[in-house]
Amino acid sequence: MTPATQLLDEHNVPYQLHQYEHTTAHSDYGIDASQQLGVAPEQVFKTLVAELDTHALVVAIVPVSGRLHMKSLAAAAHAKKAFMADRAKVEKTTGYVLGGVSPMGQKKALASFIDESAIAFDTIFISGGRRGLEIEIEPFALAEAIDAAFVAIADTA
Repeated sequence: MTPATQLLDEHNVPYQLHQYEHTTAHSDYGIDASQQLGVAPEQVFKTLVAELDTHALVVAIVPVSGRLHMKSLAAAAHAKKAFMADRAKVEKTTGYVLGGVSPMGQKKALASFIDESAIAFDTIFISGGRRGLEIEIEPFALAEAIDAAFVAIADTA
């Protein structure tokens, strides 16, 4: 059990857990999860925490096959600029370690944005709150659980 799975259980949100052995062959946790689970990288989403020019932190959920487009995230969050948040700040605010940050069950609820590409899938995979643990969940169930908006925030090129 992680705070992420506890939140889903408390709200009766259906999901499936998938565990895998994280390898050191990849420094990219999302690509490692994709390969270990045999799932297309476009269907596995990483949780990134960015800081806005207003100093607020926001969560961006994007496919591991793509990159977060900072200008699009800033626009979605009604800010001028966004940049990756400091590791220590991310871990303190979310309660998770990098590589295992889940968009759910964070210590402090942050405004969250899911790349609109998630809508193309019946289910997507997101971090379960620790390295080697993925949650398979319907995109709209995830959005409802964390009060997130679907927006175009990923560059897939």
